[in-house]
Amino acid sequence: MKAVLYVAHGSRVEEGNQQAISFLKEVQKEIQVPIQEICFLELVEPTVEQGMTNCILKGATEIAIVPILLLTAKHAKKDIPLKIERGKQQYPKVKFSYGRPLGIDHRLIQTIYKRIVESNIPITNKSEVLLIGRGSSDPAAWRDFLEIATQLKLKFGIRKVEIAFLYGKGPQFDTYLQTLKERQSEQLFIVPYLLFQGKLRQGIDRKLNETKISQNVIICNSLGYDECVKEVVVDRVREVLNPFQLKEVVI
Repeated sequence: MKAVLYVAHGSRVEEGNQQAISFLKEVQKEIQVPIQEICFLELVEPTVEQGMTNCILKGATEIAIVPILLLTAKHAKKDIPLKIERGKQQYPKVKFSYGRPLGIDHRLIQTIYKRIVESNIPITNKSEVLLIGRGSSDPAAWRDFLEIATQLKLKFGIRKVEIAFLYGKGPQFDTYLQTLKERQSEQLFIVPYLLFQGKLRQGIDRKLNETKISQNVIICNSLGYDECVKEVVVDRVREVLNPFQLKEVVI
């Protein structure tokens, strides 16, 4: 019997975990699989290991594991696969398959633009955008994030779109703030590329206040969970359940 195991990141903020669960329950309605479980990579239970066990206790003989992660980095490339390998050893008669993170998708870029429009501040030919990611030590995550920024710029004709990370390697938000103080952009939209507002978003607000950036900076809502994000997750689930289907070409 087939099962789908959704792996969300996990947050110290319970509201963020509940938002992830509510969102994934909506995704489950679109997936015609008898067993569907939700687990968390860190900080919260059920863990990935517990999620696997829950699927098997319900009769699963095949488990499709889907990471609810925005970019392909260490969590997606090392941490979850390691847990899957351990699951294979513990349950040798169970077939495991593994999906991919949300990655680069035009629907996510559409949601970024929607967050900018929601600010109700007109975008001009001098407007700039900064996308802020959680952070990663994986260069592949930087490249993907930069590609998302490039596609946003080209699709919507924005003069400049840059990226920064809160943690890890790559362009840092703290460094960006210092250069921003010096150059004083005429109009800058900041979009946290995060699924939940939470403490990371609060940290962004705090740093902006501490740095005393001008009123020309507009803080938008985080990417969050909307219908476009839901569509992408549903596609990722269907991909791993039907690995020979034609994957969408991202333009």
